Amino acid sequence: MEYKVKIDAFEGPLDLLLHLIHQLEIDIYDIPMAEITEQYLDYIHTMKQLELDVASEYLVMAATLLAIKSKMLLPNQEQEEPEDEFVPEEDPREALVERLLEYKKYKEAARKLKRLESSRSEMFTKPPSDLSEFAADAGGKKIGANVTIYDMIGALNKLLRRKKLQKPLSTKITRQEISIEERMDDILKRLEETPGSVHFNELFPFPDKEHIVVTFLAVLELIKRHEIIVEQEENFGEILVARKGEK
Repeated sequence: MEYKVKIDAFEGPLDLLLHLIHQLEIDIYDIPMAEITEQYLDYIHTMKQLELDVASEYLVMAATLLAIKSKMLLPNQEQEEPEDEFVPEEDPREALVERLLEYKKYKEAARKLKRLESSRSEMFTKPPSDLSEFAADAGGKKIGANVTIYDMIGALNKLLRRKKLQKPLSTKITRQEISIEERMDDILKRLEETPGSVHFNELFPFPDKEHIVVTFLAVLELIKRHEIIVEQEENFGEILVARKGEK
């Protein structure tokens, strides 16, 4: 059976664009359309390779970016007009920048409200209880709170580039030699045999694209089942994977 995964972590194409702008350290008021369009299409291409559901709004944004990029490549047409009637040419990026700034404003407001909700949820009226029996588990550390789906796909992009596997999809139907369930078992066994955590790249020992895609889907499924945990020591750093409870 064909294995499909739908990820709800994406909040929309504007969210992905803001992520790319932050990652590439781009000035939101002066977006280099060629670079941002290439990075955006790279993510969409990777999502399609993994047979993830790509909403139509992502494809509409891709067409919008290509249209803006094309407009910026056209030479400026100088018109002879009196100085007092001169009207500056409109920047084709202006509407996109306004949408991004508006989305960013609401996203930051939502994040602030989420923090307030979290803070309020920590207020209780229940009398203190004896929790000494749970003291042994008090040192447990949650892993994965700082890792998003963007980070996972970004890590896969780096892996594919390193192995030079970014090629057009083949139309030839091939038999999958290993199932996702088998890769899940292999990954869990590898993590059990390794103390602590392992680097994300170490879970991909074979260079063929089919094996890499199956392994990546197996990692996502294990995360979904809460059997493994992932973390990053710093922003855009290497992703570490561990069996839950081993860290």
